[in-house]
Amino acid sequence: MPLSEHEQRMLEQMERALYAEDPKFATALEGSGLRTYTRRRVYQAVAGFLVGIALLMAGMVAKQVWLSVVGFLVMLGCAVLAVTGWRKAPKPGEQPAGGPAGGPQGRRQGRQRRSMMDRIEQRWQKRRDEQQGH
Repeated sequence: MPLSEHEQRMLEQMERALYAEDPKFATALEGSGLRTYTRRRVYQAVAGFLVGIALLMAGMVAKQVWLSVVGFLVMLGCAVLAVTGWRKAPKPGEQPAGGPAGGPQGRRQGRQRRSMMDRIEQRWQKRRDEQQGH
């Protein structure tokens, strides 16, 4: 369902405010660098899978079992890389994972993200209250 004009204006206003307040955080939210890297990794894995198929077929034609086995292992490894890379790719607007969630660094980042989100929510609520008041 598309956004109404009012909702689009509000979203654009929020984006501009976020960029003005913390451009580094806003850039991290985009995640475009990580998405591009992950997409490239998936494409490379697909290309490797095709090379594995070629090795498998070449081994069958040349009646070299070892070459077919190598081709199959290449296919298997590339399939695993493609699937894990696809699952790890951040969605547009998602914050890429910064560290292990269980470690102290991950917990500290989680608190910082929560406090940042709390501040954003407070400002959003304040703007809504101001608009409703006028």
